[in-house]
Amino acid sequence: MKDVKSKVIEICNKSKIASYSLSEKKNSERNKALKIIANDILKNKIKILNSNNKDYRIAKLNKTPNHLLDRLLLNETRIENIYSDILNVSKLKDPIGRMLSKHKRPNGLNITKVSVPLGVIAVIFESRPNVACDVASLCIKSGNSVILKGGKESKHTTETIISIIKKSLKKANFDPNSVSSLKDYSRTTVNELFKMEKYIDVLVPRGGKDLIKSVREKSNIPVFSHLDGICHTYIDNKAKKNMALEVCFNAKMRRTSICGATETILCHKDIEKSVLPKLVNKLIHAGCEVRGDKNIIKYNKNVKKVKNKDWGQEYLDAIVSIKIVKNINEAIEHINTFGSKHTDAIITNSKKSAELFLNKIESAIVMHNTSTQFADGAEFGLGAEIGISTGKLHARGPVSTQELTTYKYIVKGSGQLRK
Repeated sequence: MKDVKSKVIEICNKSKIASYSLSEKKNSERNKALKIIANDILKNKIKILNSNNKDYRIAKLNKTPNHLLDRLLLNETRIENIYSDILNVSKLKDPIGRMLSKHKRPNGLNITKVSVPLGVIAVIFESRPNVACDVASLCIKSGNSVILKGGKESKHTTETIISIIKKSLKKANFDPNSVSSLKDYSRTTVNELFKMEKYIDVLVPRGGKDLIKSVREKSNIPVFSHLDGICHTYIDNKAKKNMALEVCFNAKMRRTSICGATETILCHKDIEKSVLPKLVNKLIHAGCEVRGDKNIIKYNKNVKKVKNKDWGQEYLDAIVSIKIVKNINEAIEHINTFGSKHTDAIITNSKKSAELFLNKIESAIVMHNTSTQFADGAEFGLGAEIGISTGKLHARGPVSTQELTTYKYIVKGSGQLRK
């Protein structure tokens, strides 16, 4: 019987070998494979839903938090959305072989910079089994093999989806090891994966602070970090009142469990009396818990007293903190201090204020007059995303096909010798 390390090495080695053949596939072949996967996901939706029901029942018995239950749950509509997302990825431009630059040196050397796949990508994610489809489709499109490790709470669903994808790859004459599962969800196995820098080119942890911290402490592999979504919406004194009301409500309440949901609303003191009474009441009426200081509590007695730790909190639930600020500079300082550099928005009709905010906020995504819930690869026209990278190196914002490539220099000569 193989030990844990040997099993992980075998999975990684097979994935590495698969990455070579996958990188040589034509765009038309990769697109065909994606269409087969999409159709097979739809054909097997009952099988997927049965696995998901099993995971959901176990998760409820284990008293899993509501926001994680929402992320875990699949239904017919969500599976149809998965199908559409995979097809949308197949329609994207080929990210491989793009000529990024080309020039000829005085000595006659022709130097071309061309995009190529990263190689082998490992993705560790929590709760959301649809991530397996998003990640697999993006990696196939960009010519990368991928090793997936989902959360324990979604194990049955994730493994069912991966099994379907592997069978689809066989139909398309692709190496099924282009998409692999770690299968063993134990901490020991995951810790072994962190040591596989010989095989894995990039590691993408997609989850909470504890997961990110663990990866950074234990892994030698380069990381694309998907950190907390402590997102803000700032209502400027030049904002349209109705727009501020509607956008803030959507940014918080459309879907509270996603990383792009607004967790803190900041409001300029000059506009608070004309916006906050309606906004606070609307949020509370919709079942949202509002937290604020005495300046917010005065608008509704049901507002809870805010604590300092709330400003750096990702609620992933129907909870929001609201703060009144003196000016836009105080708003920017608050966001850059307490935010997670994910997504932040300003509501204003002032071009000057908008430009100041968009330039000075340090986040990967900054928005003007729209909901932070648009922080999503599919909404950006990228087909899907592996996650929102909050780092500043290589990939930033939604990580899609182009972010899953690197480049090489191709140098062609005619016998030149360096003096």
